[in-house]
Amino acid sequence: MSNDFDKLLKMRALARLGGGQERIEKQHAKGRMTARERVVMLLDEGSFEEFDMFKTHRCSQFGMEGKEFLGDGVITGYGTINGRVVYVFSQDFTVFGGSLSETFAEKVCKIMDLAMKNGAPVIGLNDSGGARIQEGIESLAGYTDIFLRNVMSSGVIPQISAIFGPCAGGAVYSPALTDFSIMVKNNSYMFLTGPKVVKSVTHEDVTVEELGGATVHATKSGVIHYAAESGADAIEYIKKLLSYIPQNNMESPPVVETDDSPERADEFLNQIIPENPNQTYDMKEVIRRTVDHGDFLEVQAEFAPNLVIGFARYDGYPVGIVANQSEYLAGTALKCFMPLPKPPSLKLRSLPAKPTGGHTASCLPSICGVTSTMPGPLQKLQSWGPRVRLKCFMPANRGKPTTHWLILSRRSRNTRRPLSIRSWQPSGAISMISLSRHGPASELSRPCSC
Repeated sequence: MSNDFDKLLKMRALARLGGGQERIEKQHAKGRMTARERVVMLLDEGSFEEFDMFKTHRCSQFGMEGKEFLGDGVITGYGTINGRVVYVFSQDFTVFGGSLSETFAEKVCKIMDLAMKNGAPVIGLNDSGGARIQEGIESLAGYTDIFLRNVMSSGVIPQISAIFGPCAGGAVYSPALTDFSIMVKNNSYMFLTGPKVVKSVTHEDVTVEELGGATVHATKSGVIHYAAESGADAIEYIKKLLSYIPQNNMESPPVVETDDSPERADEFLNQIIPENPNQTYDMKEVIRRTVDHGDFLEVQAEFAPNLVIGFARYDGYPVGIVANQSEYLAGTALKCFMPLPKPPSLKLRSLPAKPTGGHTASCLPSICGVTSTMPGPLQKLQSWGPRVRLKCFMPANRGKPTTHWLILSRRSRNTRRPLSIRSWQPSGAISMISLSRHGPASELSRPCSC
């Protein structure tokens, strides 16, 4: 009996080493924690209960029969964060680069099923190179099982993904499907194919940071919700985030006691909004001065900064906040930028700042590349793609040409309504334009019928 017990203890010690001490040291040399260290930091002390610790892969081809690691590259189980139950899986890069096998997927799916059954959040700590190529289609089938559970869990339990290292190939889909995604700057990246594949196809030299680094996804694509400075910062953000959201869609979010009275007054709020409507003010300062203890957890702070979103509390009750930020683009909402393949025919209706009636304008459209300069606050949108520039001769301007910079937004794909365009002039007047791709050029000189 004692021999069996000693053998069990040795197997546990071996499983906790993952891919071995040498590979653990390589992880630390890169400034990254191991999969098990992340779990320990995330959960309350002594609360973690691990599942399938001794599970190994079933592959017997391509020399895999002699390469087995207990746990097969992923740590799964449940524990508590501030006393609330969560289910967690943590991918171990020291074991086959964190690649997903059939048994790896089975462990993850088991955790997700238990999280759904018990109504608790599921947290994925990602550090994976993608599918385990030696297992071929069985590995890819494992991804489909995970994606199915991502979809079925959506809107039922919170799903949070944190990326601490590489997240490539099939591994990137699941984090993109979850409710919140977090990356670590200069240490994590996510993309479908790496720089070498991009170069072989497009002959472009790109770095991993340019292709899928935390900054790119936090500022350009909007795929992630927070770019952490370190692994510890990412884990701390997860803990704060969980404190604002419910365990599942049948429960209410946690309410805490607070000594910040909802009846308190802040005289600064009487002065923060300037008398001049053309001057800006910081909406984040307004939020911090009104919420409990000034504690505001912002989400996607670096993406579309003209809108501020996040979580806070009023009188101990969690709330979600959506606010326009006047310091960026006057808080206006821009849907997207659409490059135009050729100058379309345009119909223009002018709405000057001081209404003087409708005017017909003669327009000369041209395509502006990303190197052109946009006036005023729109300069930050320089790199977002081509725009249309119109030189309009309007009676209100006494025949002098005025440059219109057009921001294009597409309506629903399922409707036949034309594209809508808003044109910002340097003077501040706004023109509403309807775009007809197939209309005759003669319509440029006709009054707008829209």
